[in-house]
Amino acid sequence: MNPYEAYMKEISQPMRDELTNSGFSELTTPESVDEFISATDGTSLVVINSVCGCAAGLARPSARESLANEKKPEHLVTVFAGQDREATSRMRDYLEGYEPSSPSMALLKDGQVLHFIPREEIEDHDVEEIVSNLTTAYNKYC
Repeated sequence: MNPYEAYMKEISQPMRDELTNSGFSELTTPESVDEFISATDGTSLVVINSVCGCAAGLARPSARESLANEKKPEHLVTVFAGQDREATSRMRDYLEGYEPSSPSMALLKDGQVLHFIPREEIEDHDVEEIVSNLTTAYNKYC
């Protein structure tokens, strides 16, 4: 591992842990993304994690806090943009019709996008607004 990769791993690990410690499973390869999409029934929250400043610092806590809602997705997964590039690219293939955005979040059912929150709806919003955006979708689709 080159020094840059080691540095980025050191920086990104707490950001990964913030989601995995809350029950999210990491998808780190294109194959794991394909397997998840093809084998998963029901609702799923996909968080495209990122180290990108304020938006990422709002996305992770919002995703975690949204899980306190009575209705919530059955499955929780994350890919890490800029870290697990191939897995992130593959997940974006399944988010057809939505521009690549990181961080971002998608609510899927049986692999189909029901609700998408791009970076623009995360950045410059507060956690409560983002949680409300997510829980409104959960209440409708879960």
